[in-house]
Amino acid sequence: MALQSINPATGALIEEFDEQTPGEVAGIIDATEEAFQAGKNQPIAARAPLMARAAQLLRDRCDTYGRTISLEMGKPIAESRAEVEKCAWVCDYYAQNAETILAPEEIDAGYTRSYARFDPLGTVLAVMPWNFPFWQVFRFAAPALMARNTALLKHSSNVMRCALQIEEVFRDAGFGENVFRTLLIPSGPVEGVIDNPVVKAVTLTGSNPAGSAVAARAGLQIKKTVLELGGSDAFIVLADADLGAAAATGATARLMNCGQSCIAAKRFIVERSVREEFVALLAAEFEKKRVGDPLDESVAIGPMARRDLRDELDGQVKRSIGAGAEAVTGGRPIDGDGAFYAPTILTGVRPGMAAFDEEIFGPVAAVIDAHDADHAVELANDSPFGLGGSLWTNDLAKAEALAARIESGAIFINDMTKSDPRLPFGGIKLSGYGRELSHYGIKEFVNIKTVAVNALRDK
Repeated sequence: MALQSINPATGALIEEFDEQTPGEVAGIIDATEEAFQAGKNQPIAARAPLMARAAQLLRDRCDTYGRTISLEMGKPIAESRAEVEKCAWVCDYYAQNAETILAPEEIDAGYTRSYARFDPLGTVLAVMPWNFPFWQVFRFAAPALMARNTALLKHSSNVMRCALQIEEVFRDAGFGENVFRTLLIPSGPVEGVIDNPVVKAVTLTGSNPAGSAVAARAGLQIKKTVLELGGSDAFIVLADADLGAAAATGATARLMNCGQSCIAAKRFIVERSVREEFVALLAAEFEKKRVGDPLDESVAIGPMARRDLRDELDGQVKRSIGAGAEAVTGGRPIDGDGAFYAPTILTGVRPGMAAFDEEIFGPVAAVIDAHDADHAVELANDSPFGLGGSLWTNDLAKAEALAARIESGAIFINDMTKSDPRLPFGGIKLSGYGRELSHYGIKEFVNIKTVAVNALRDK
C-alpha cells in the first residue's frame, strides 16, 4: 500500500511512498535497540556537538525544508521557514543545557551520599501529526536524543517527505544511521510497534481518539506515555484591555497555520461592554490576512491540510449557525481545487453549540459574551480541554489571580499562547498529560534512579 502526499492547495499528488513491510519495521526497531546499547553510556556532553550540528543543518536547509512543509500541508512559506528555525532553536537549547539539567541531583537523606541520576530508557516511539510536521517532532526528539535515548517516528501519512527529511537531519548531524528512524506505515501497524519490547515509551501529539488508543495499548504493556492532545483555548478580553493589541494578536493566534493548531485561540471570551468594539477590530485584522498559494510570500493563510478536514470544519460552522450563531465574516469554503476556507468570525456563540463545545481546527473564531471577569473564567473552564489560554487586561495583579483559577496547562497574559523551549508545554483534562520542553520535558523519558550510599566502618 502506498502512502500519498497530496498538495492541499491544488489537490495534486506530490509523491507516493511504499509502506514498509512488517519485516522491515521489525528490522528498523532492532537497529534502534542496537544503537541504544552502543550509546547509552556515552557522556551527554558528547552529544551536544551533534545536536548543535543538527541546528545548523536546519538553518542551512531552511528554504528546502520550509518548501516541503508548505507543499505537503499548506502552511504559508514564511511560517514554514519560521517553523524550521524554531526547530533549530530547540536543538540549540538542549545542546547547551541538557548536560546541566541531567546532572545527578544531590539529596540530603542522612546517607553518606544520596542522589538521583537520570538514565536513558531506550527506544521511544513518537506518533506525530501533520499540522507542525517539523516542530512537533523536534520538540520531542531534541530532548529524547540528548538524554541518550533512540527514537522511532510514525508520522502522519500526508507528510512523509517531512518525516524522511527529519531523519536526514539527525543522520547528517552525526548521530548515526539508527539513533533516529522514520517508519513509513499507516496507523494500523502502530499497535504492533508499541507491543515490541524494544519500545520503552510512547509520545503522541494528535487527536483525542488517537491519544486514547495509543495510551490504552501502551498501558497494556506498562509503558509510559506523554500525550499532547486537542485544545479549545480561551482568549479572554476584559473591559480594561488594550483592545487594538488584543485584536491584532488574536487574529494571529487564531489564523496562524490556517487555525490548525492545538494552542490556537479558539473561544474569544469578551466582556460584553467591549464586545462590539472588539469584534469590529478583530474583523478588520482578519480582512488584512491574504488567503492563497502558500508558496506566495505575501500570503498569510494557506489551505487547510486536507479537503475532508475542511468539510468537517464547515459542518461545525453550519451547525453553530443553525443553533443561533452569526457569521460576521466568512462562514463558507472557498471555491476551487484546494482545501481553502474563508476566515470566519462567529458571534453569539454559547455553550451547547459546536463552536463552543468542540475543538474547531481551522480559521474560525468563536466570540462569546461574558458578564464580567468571573463569568469569563467560568466560561473558559466550561470545556473538556485544558491546554493553553490567553488573558488580556491592564490590571496585572488581577490577571495573575484569574490565571490561577483557569484550568489549563498554560496562561499567557497580554500575549498569545505559544511553545518555547525554555517553558514547559502540555495540558490537563482531555488535552493530555505529561510535559514537553524545558527541564521538565527532557525528564519525561529517563529513569529517575535513586542512589543511596552508606559508608560502613570497621568495628
